[in-house]
Amino acid sequence: MIQAKQELLLALAAATAEVSPGSAVRAAFELPKQAAHGDFAITSAMQLAKPLKKNPREVAQALVDALGRQPAVARWVESLEIAGPGFINLRLKAAAKQAVVGEVLSAADTFGRQPAQDQRVVVEFVSANPTGPLHVGHARQGALGDAICNLFESQGWTVNREFYYNDAGVQIGTLAASTHARIKGLKPGDTGWPESAYNGDYIADIAADFMAKKTVKADDREFTASGNADDLDGIRQFAVAYLRHEQDLDLQAFAVRFDHYFLESSLYTTGAVESTVAGLVAAGKTFEQDGALWLRTTDYGDDKDRVMRKSDGTYTYFVPDVAYHLNKFARGYTKAINLQGTDHHGTIARVRAGLQASNAGVPQGYPDYVLNTMVRVVRDGAEVKISKRAGSYITLRDLIDWTSKDAVRFFLISRKADTEFTFDIDLALKTNDENPVFYVQYAHARLSKVLRDWVADHGGDLASLKDANTALLAAPSEASLLLKLAEYPDMLANAATTLAPHDVAFYLREVASTFHSYYAAERILKGVDDPELVRARIALVAATRQVLRNALALIGVSAPDSM
Repeated sequence: MIQAKQELLLALAAATAEVSPGSAVRAAFELPKQAAHGDFAITSAMQLAKPLKKNPREVAQALVDALGRQPAVARWVESLEIAGPGFINLRLKAAAKQAVVGEVLSAADTFGRQPAQDQRVVVEFVSANPTGPLHVGHARQGALGDAICNLFESQGWTVNREFYYNDAGVQIGTLAASTHARIKGLKPGDTGWPESAYNGDYIADIAADFMAKKTVKADDREFTASGNADDLDGIRQFAVAYLRHEQDLDLQAFAVRFDHYFLESSLYTTGAVESTVAGLVAAGKTFEQDGALWLRTTDYGDDKDRVMRKSDGTYTYFVPDVAYHLNKFARGYTKAINLQGTDHHGTIARVRAGLQASNAGVPQGYPDYVLNTMVRVVRDGAEVKISKRAGSYITLRDLIDWTSKDAVRFFLISRKADTEFTFDIDLALKTNDENPVFYVQYAHARLSKVLRDWVADHGGDLASLKDANTALLAAPSEASLLLKLAEYPDMLANAATTLAPHDVAFYLREVASTFHSYYAAERILKGVDDPELVRARIALVAATRQVLRNALALIGVSAPDSM
């Protein structure tokens, strides 16, 4: 069906050019709101009517006539019907739908994926300062960011997964002071315990390992403790390396990897911040007032101008962000995507304003942002707020330990990033249809069992399924499943374009539901006398399992063969 759709889109483009030469209307199909209306809907007539100064139904008839002269339409289309104000409902021949089985089985793991293209994107996500364990908000970013990276890779893009963090700011100073207090024998609540200190048990672990002169190694740094209680700089460096190592362990448990770690401190040590500010001053985009340096962000749609350099000589936090994104652009990433919490919403306008004011050729709207809300965790009907290890919040490791990596991954991308989400621990542990990840994985396991039974009890050969007679797949439930499988490539492309990995989770549930309905409606092995029909249905089962496996892999969830 993928080939049929591509050929029909070309036919629609040719018909549009015939009806309206030079038209900018793009050939596209939509899914009808009701399946009874057909397989595809064409809305081009309504778009063409105004420039042609004709009635939409008149234009629709002209398009239908022009389409009727296209060979692809004769090959793949059963009927074209005009409805309503000028919709064209297209109904495919059965052969067009049935072809998807062979397409899936031939492409296997690459079904839905596009060839490599000369496109590069940098995706920044998680980006947690090394001041404590990763929390559930970082978990949501990890699931969303990794899925977005996988989606772009499926479309042929070269993707750089980037982790950005500050290793020398105020929070890092607080981390060092907290560890130093523990080394001196203090604990939360004691006289002399710093008011702003981090109170989690992990601070005591860092202090003990520092005094034991241990070596810690993270993906991007390594440090050996001196064991000297007065070595404040050593305490700071050890604590940063220790927590970066802990974060690495969390990310490994979550099956999330990064290609590059970028330090905020490097923007200062390399002079990137100073050169960025100097460039903005030279461009005439700044002014001084009350002893501070301001950026004219209102020239770029911000609600007020913003301070860049405060009267004490320090920079506000959006300035290094501008320098960082100029660095991304200079590295050749014409597309950049940032996953951050909704508390970063206010920085978007000023960062983009700084990039535009720099006159560095950065396109408007750069970078793209995906903002995610925090996650509320519920267990036994009550909200869970505190992890003993973290001291004040639930960690990523807590979620994985309480449920599973698969459940955390699936649940955290199952809603739009900017919508409130409640992670129900009890639901994630259920082994029934209420649990969406169980529902999808069970469908894959059921498909796998059908294939095993066919091979073991019927002497079937999975390698022969590409030649199955799919013309025998004529039942209504089979047609529904065939159409659902054929949606996969377009779903991937749209999810990548709109930065919407939740679409993959929705699609997985739809495929699972459609298959379960098919399984209930039709016999596959037992009670089917025609061996060729059995083979055709087994081919459909194999294709469905392949699509489920491919989609689950995109969101980092396993595809079990038995449950």
